[in-house]
Amino acid sequence: DMEFPRPITTVDVVLFTIAQDALAVCLTRRSQAPFKGRYTLPGGFIHLDEDSDAEAAARRVLKEKVGITDVYVEQLYTFSGRARDPRDWSVTISYCAVAPAERIPASDAIRLVPVDEATGLPFDHDRIVVRATERVRNKATYSSLPAFLLPQHFSYPQLQRVYEIAAGETLDTSSFRRKMLELRMIEPVVLDRAVPGRGRPPQYYRLAD
Repeated sequence: DMEFPRPITTVDVVLFTIAQDALAVCLTRRSQAPFKGRYTLPGGFIHLDEDSDAEAAARRVLKEKVGITDVYVEQLYTFSGRARDPRDWSVTISYCAVAPAERIPASDAIRLVPVDEATGLPFDHDRIVVRATERVRNKATYSSLPAFLLPQHFSYPQLQRVYEIAAGETLDTSSFRRKMLELRMIEPVVLDRAVPGRGRPPQYYRLAD
């Protein structure tokens, strides 16, 4: 058999959520060298015998290191080079994922950090966070991506606030409502959340199939 050089090949996931009314990323504490004990993006080696492709590896990493499954995931960018990992020449295929904060388990090994404060990270994770944040900001005004940060049922004000946090700007309410109608990505749901003496309860929605 011919032998080929094998760079270190990994996946890293930028898991976005909303924490303290800000766009945040999930960091996990490393259990081994290099950078043992430091907080980084959840990531790991691709398992050739287990992962069908890079996305499967990213989803496995989220399950093993964060304890979360069934989240929206999309490929971001490939980072590579000799300098990004002290162990050797390496390639990482990075992914964006989004989930509401209530789905991320509370743990000493997990931190939710506002994107503006997610700096000084090991490897080249600062660069990955910046690239991922640009992706989310750019997609916030025309796609359903930010809606995956919401709980299952939400009000219109909650929906708009999440889009504003993702976009990093205040949105015009009438224009936003018109855009949501055009996208046809939400549908009303009937919930019994009336409070005696409070009048008519707010209308709630969910993501359409």
